Amino acid sequence: MVAANGARFHVTTAGDGPLVLFLHGFPEFWWAWRHQLPAVAGAGYRAAAMDLRGYGASDKPPRGYDPTTLAADVAGVIRSLGDRDAVVVGHGWGGLVAWTVAVAHPGQVRRVVAVSMPHPRRLRLAHLTDPRQVAASRHIMAFQRPVLPERSLVADDGALVGRILRAWSRPGWPDAETEQRYRQVVQIPGVAHCSLESYRWAVRSIPRPDGLRYARRMRSPVTVPTLHLHGSLPGPVLASSAQGSSRYVDAPYRWRVLPGVGHFPHEEDPETFNAELIGWLDDPEPDR
Repeated sequence: MVAANGARFHVTTAGDGPLVLFLHGFPEFWWAWRHQLPAVAGAGYRAAAMDLRGYGASDKPPRGYDPTTLAADVAGVIRSLGDRDAVVVGHGWGGLVAWTVAVAHPGQVRRVVAVSMPHPRRLRLAHLTDPRQVAASRHIMAFQRPVLPERSLVADDGALVGRILRAWSRPGWPDAETEQRYRQVVQIPGVAHCSLESYRWAVRSIPRPDGLRYARRMRSPVTVPTLHLHGSLPGPVLASSAQGSSRYVDAPYRWRVLPGVGHFPHEEDPETFNAELIGWLDDPEPDR
């Protein structure tokens, strides 16, 4: 447990060397990176995976689920781990946070890896112009209702979490053990509610001053090398929605579509994912 930004965060670490910090997405927790931690540590890095605010064993305060606060959490965790900066790897909502950290705290981000998540402004554009992305994001509107989504997530021992994982991934994933682990964790008191608050902020903040400030701030380009990984199969975020994020990166940018996987490539095909990630981490001059 480490203290950062006025809260406590659970962090799992492995290895020694330059810090690589992993941020999970919904509906997961640090364990989502179980295949990456030993591989990245074995490649000569200090690998760390944190439970985001509201998830797993981290604190679950009543507010602070906007990307700006979550980015400040991540910057604080990097400092609390004793490092000046880190490669920040984020998946899904954690990917949106990774994009935000790179803009809001550029001195603490050495490189950034976004997995299954466009740059926030590219995602906003996709929702305005592509009906297919709007249809793929229909769960976000369902999450806007009060109380009922939380009850749905925990009902029947978290059965909805299993359905979400299967719907967003390749056929055959997850296995029974993985599904059961995520179904158990969503039932930790507070997790179901807190995990939905970021989705609610994303919609409700659009006309508010805080949402407008965030959108303006994200006009600033990312100025560190960026790796952008996306599965080829349809999921909650389409690969076509992620393409074009390079316009918001003023640094070497590498885009890869991983075949045969959906929204969770780091778990669905960890061997291919790890090869792409470690190859890019070890490249002193990553290509555009």
